[in-house]
Amino acid sequence: MMTILEIARTQVLDEGRGLTREQALECLNLPDESLPDLLALAHEVRMKWCGPEVEVEGIISLKTGGCPEDCHFCSQSGQFTSPVRSVWLDIDELVKAAVETAQTGATEFCIVAAVRGPDKRLMDQVREGVKAIKEAVDINVACSLGMLTQAQVDELAEMGVHRYNHNLETCKSHFGNVVTTHTWEERWDTCLMVREAGMELCCGGLIGMGESVEQRAEFAAQLGELQPDEVPLNFLNPRPGTPFADYPVVEGSEALKTIATFRLALPRTILRYAGGRELTLGDLGTRAGMMGGINAIIVGNYLTTLGRPPAEDLALLTDLKMPIKALSQTL
Repeated sequence: MMTILEIARTQVLDEGRGLTREQALECLNLPDESLPDLLALAHEVRMKWCGPEVEVEGIISLKTGGCPEDCHFCSQSGQFTSPVRSVWLDIDELVKAAVETAQTGATEFCIVAAVRGPDKRLMDQVREGVKAIKEAVDINVACSLGMLTQAQVDELAEMGVHRYNHNLETCKSHFGNVVTTHTWEERWDTCLMVREAGMELCCGGLIGMGESVEQRAEFAAQLGELQPDEVPLNFLNPRPGTPFADYPVVEGSEALKTIATFRLALPRTILRYAGGRELTLGDLGTRAGMMGGINAIIVGNYLTTLGRPPAEDLALLTDLKMPIKALSQTL
């Protein structure tokens, strides 16, 4: 009888077909002694179907804090006692951040706002910001502005927004334990509209929010069905004042199994290191993940937590002989 790694070698590496939900669960349940083989296979899959290049991205918050939603992991929610309070960034600061991001070698700059969805004021500011960034620096502009209407999707596409981020956060069966002020289906619908409008879709989530291993496999399969261009993988960094403040940090071996499994479920997708990797994996684990399926990385700080200095991540890529992906030609 073939093992799950033997099956995955044929199905994913040779044929390019991602793991099913049941197969993903088998990989997530592999013993720790099988982790090196799982990571090695995931790296082979990444190299065959995505190549050696790594996409580098910086992010900045246009509007921070004061969000009306109750995402239990997020210190930007206005419903919790976490210390982040509402503040807006002006256009000059936005452009400065985009220029600094490009100077690190990044090809993607994401504008993020802590909102349920954009109102006219925010859409006007995004339009002004995108225009100013494009005039100042050669970098792709992405946005993450919450749930959208069809008209807003069309407007962002018309502005020249390259990619839209809207995370599902977790699998459908666990979503109600994480967010109660909107539904998983609302997020899914926004993702479909973005993809159909011709923008690249960035859609991932967080690991370590009380979900079971079975639910992680469910999440991988649901992302496989959606087929986003990029999947950012965050690991919960418990924030003071949020309902998840006392949740344990994901174990390093568990995180690496998740990375490799998501790569095998999504062989052609950009799989990006995002928040929490420093706390969960440290330097050695970060290196292992880069050799276990990751092919994109956020440099610098995240929205409400600190990341590694960009120079450290860029030095790691140099050491691993992984070239930085050139600026996309899709604009």
